[in-house]
Amino acid sequence: MFTLGQIHEIHDRLGKTETLIQYLQALKAIGVEKCDSFVTDGHSEYFGKNDQKVVSPPVHERLIVAQMSNREKLIEHLGRHLQQKTSYLEMSKGLAESGVEKWTFDTNNMTITYCDKAGNEMFAEAIT
Repeated sequence: MFTLGQIHEIHDRLGKTETLIQYLQALKAIGVEKCDSFVTDGHSEYFGKNDQKVVSPPVHERLIVAQMSNREKLIEHLGRHLQQKTSYLEMSKGLAESGVEKWTFDTNNMTITYCDKAGNEMFAEAIT
């Protein structure tokens, strides 16, 4: 059974773009199978075996997610963040403007998927 304390320690140590693979591997090692991060306030929900669920508190101001999703804008905002041209909050604001409600890390398949408010997949990629 994993704890929010363990997750915070891993995030503090490895929660950066350049260490994303190690971050997901460390989450998997403690039993996290999936993590949903919500753009609205930055809280995350971590899921493991036997229906385990741990929820983190909000980390930023409340953002309004656009009703209409825009995949091209999503990819543009992600690209800027990968180039370290935006902060986490700036990226989150851009994702909200693009209609992204959440992104999901899957530690078994090593993927990240961005979804709109209706749960439709907007963009997915393998973490390699």
